[in-house]
Amino acid sequence: MTAPYVMTPREIVSELDRYIVGQHDAKRAVAIALRNRWRRQNVAPELRDEIAPKNILMIGPTGVGKTEIARRLAKLAQAPFVKVEASRYTEVGYVGRDVESMIRDLVEVAVKMVRDEERERVAVKARENAEERLLDILYPAPPGKTRRPAVVTAAGGVEVADTDTHHETREKLRKLLRDGYLNDREVEIEVTQSAPAVEVFTPQGMEEMGVNMKDLFSQIMPKKTHRRKAKVPEAMEFLVQEEAARLVDMENVAREAVHRAEQSGIVFIDEIDKIAGHDATHGPDVSREGVQRDLLPIVEGSTVNTKYGAVKTDHILFVASGAFHTSKPSDLIPEFQGRFPIRVELQALTQADFVRILTEPENALTKQYVALLETEKVHISFTGDAISALAEIAAVVNARSENIGARRLHTVIERLLEDLSFSAPEFSGREVPIDAAYVHQRLDPIVKNEDLSRYIL
Repeated sequence: MTAPYVMTPREIVSELDRYIVGQHDAKRAVAIALRNRWRRQNVAPELRDEIAPKNILMIGPTGVGKTEIARRLAKLAQAPFVKVEASRYTEVGYVGRDVESMIRDLVEVAVKMVRDEERERVAVKARENAEERLLDILYPAPPGKTRRPAVVTAAGGVEVADTDTHHETREKLRKLLRDGYLNDREVEIEVTQSAPAVEVFTPQGMEEMGVNMKDLFSQIMPKKTHRRKAKVPEAMEFLVQEEAARLVDMENVAREAVHRAEQSGIVFIDEIDKIAGHDATHGPDVSREGVQRDLLPIVEGSTVNTKYGAVKTDHILFVASGAFHTSKPSDLIPEFQGRFPIRVELQALTQADFVRILTEPENALTKQYVALLETEKVHISFTGDAISALAEIAAVVNARSENIGARRLHTVIERLLEDLSFSAPEFSGREVPIDAAYVHQRLDPIVKNEDLSRYIL
């Protein structure tokens, strides 16, 4: 059985180009890694387990697209994806999260993904069942009556006796329900209350025991039900969700989720430079190196126990990233470096890149703000010289203070449109062109005051 088709590397890069400007080398590296997943699934079984994923280390300043590349890649792959910060974890014995929790988080994401797919698959049947339950509430069957007409055999032939008016009325009611004529009617439904949350505190490295105990408590605690009133559409949606949950086999969901996490999961470890040592042998640097040593078996391939079963990490793709301002990749322990054979350096963004970021991607910031203000019937438009002015201001502030890459554009545009966003309800129906003069009028006083721009932009 062959694996589902995955886009070619060229197609993957082209898709990433729709949302991320530049960084061609990083896009090529992740595209090859994703395609290799598909290639591995199609080789001979005896060789398949021997092919390890080629983990990627992305090096570059903040705000240049490292996280976005990994996030978009996971969407393209329709794979379980989790983003974690390396600085959240500490060596065993220190206060902090257990490194194995990232794999448990990945499995939780996979479970949600598979459960949603299964609910979509049973959606039609769930809606049919919910409709029957809602009709039972709207028009209960009288005692002794069935939903189907009764047929009586008499001597000398067959004849229908006692035409089932309840069934006919029910079918008329069904048509009214489907046509939306009952949407304003209130019905009373029975709602199951979930058991109160019980917080379980466990020692470092034993978080899985805490998760299992919480599940155990939730099963032991009796579930209470209460009746509440709701409009027909709301009641229908609630019943559909309840029926879908009943139709989904959670054992199969858990089994498939574990398989997906193992075979196609992607773990993005950000801020990997924060756990790189600096040739120090005391203080917090010992813990940093300890985190690397704790991460090493997971990245190399080990088995992590989760509440859905044991998960092997041998074929999970790990993508690590860091700015490496005060450290360098060689500061990582040699064994850890060796598990990230693909290194890509992302370039700092220039003023020209900012112009492209504001205009080219499908989710460009300017397009987002145009759409947001359209909801208030305020029609704004950005001229070419306004885009250039915004890019120039973002580049100047980045050069003068901390370089936060494309994130600076969010701050600059938010400040530019602050007054307009606040007064938008009073501007309804107006057209507001945003040109270079508009940009300079609102931002130049802040940009020229260096101390002020550090706090505001």
